[in-house]
Amino acid sequence: MIRAAKLREPAQDLLSRLTATPDVFVQKLDLVRSAALLVGVREDEFRAASFLDDRMLSDAMPRQWVGLKTLVDRTEQLEPGHPVHFIFHTGHVGSTLVSRLLEAIDGVFSLREPFVLRQIADAHDEVTRPESFLSPQALDKILDVSLRLWGRGFAGTRMVIVKATSSVGRLAPVILQNSARSRALCLNVGIETYLATLLANPGTLGDLRGHAQERIRRLAVLGVNLQTPLYLMSPGQLAAMGWLVESWGQHLALAAAPERVIAADFDHLLGNFRGVLRLLLRHFELPHDDQTLALLENSDALTRYSKAPQHDYSPQVRAQKLAESSARNSEEIRKGVRMIECIAAQHPAAGAVFERSPRAG
Repeated sequence: MIRAAKLREPAQDLLSRLTATPDVFVQKLDLVRSAALLVGVREDEFRAASFLDDRMLSDAMPRQWVGLKTLVDRTEQLEPGHPVHFIFHTGHVGSTLVSRLLEAIDGVFSLREPFVLRQIADAHDEVTRPESFLSPQALDKILDVSLRLWGRGFAGTRMVIVKATSSVGRLAPVILQNSARSRALCLNVGIETYLATLLANPGTLGDLRGHAQERIRRLAVLGVNLQTPLYLMSPGQLAAMGWLVESWGQHLALAAAPERVIAADFDHLLGNFRGVLRLLLRHFELPHDDQTLALLENSDALTRYSKAPQHDYSPQVRAQKLAESSARNSEEIRKGVRMIECIAAQHPAAGAVFERSPRAG
């Protein structure tokens, strides 16, 4: 029996095939070594993956490290391919489900949370500081090269829709400025729903604390210096800070390119599936007729957990879990909302972000 790994292209051939086929993927960068990791990924593996980071790797996938200069030199003359659009989101707001629904339409190729995009966002935060490994010009080239490579597509591809990691929303204005053909969806929920979602799982506290320092720094860049030190913040306040900073990124994206960005609330989508989905499909210039909507309305994606489709899940299960979390965590939700209300009262820009959020009741 021939093992699956034997059917792959040899790793040393990845660079030579980089510009010709989308199944050679730049999985991550190593800025210390000025290198990039190429990985061989089949179309079905892209479709199965919820995260295009180390979690998508398998022993069967060929890999090859190449120098960043080699990558840029090989790719910067690549002609722009298919349009590359984006889903920006605050996290835990149904973005993976939306990505899988859009992917069910002929011609749509989805990339979910490419790690390189998160690295570009991190590098952009420090590109003007002395500790930056990249000059502004080099970082622009890496973003341009990434957009060109994402636009390759498989046979039948008409467009690529990249679902970004939640924290990448802060880079949305830069992406839209550098990619004039790109359209974007900003997906969110009201702050109380967001807090209830995150507080439903006690295991998210570690994730909230892990992102907290970065989020405090990002708020400071936006002019908000928090008065409560991190060590005194409750889980509800940590979650609320995440909602504010990621929602703020969406607010800036909408301001940067209002004609190419649409905002949607995930609860509104679930409550008016055909109506909201039709708007999203029209925005991305996809078929939005009744037949297409019926196809998506009956998609298996609506009955599975999008990040792990082997598990059952549904809007009804979500609603039940949210109700239970809202009751159990009412005090923490109140603390989080109150913190954002105080920030909004002192900072008009934060107030504008907060006012766009639906309120419970």
